[in-house]
Amino acid sequence: MSNATVSAPPQRRAGRVRVTLRSLHDEVQRLRERVEDLEDLRELNAAIERNKGKKLIPWAQAKKELGLDD
Repeated sequence: MSNATVSAPPQRRAGRVRVTLRSLHDEVQRLRERVEDLEDLRELNAAIERNKGKKLIPWAQAKKELGLDD
């Protein structure tokens, strides 16, 4: 296994966590993914609210219209 794909745990010295560029990069990446998830959830909730009370399309009809019927 390559060290490039597995990050080592932060080194501690006298109760301090060693901050590295790699650990900062990883944390920023996790935060970006979380923000994207939250934006997707907000869009989904808005779509549900917009479509509240509208007539639903049966799944069989939707598949046919999208050309997904086998």
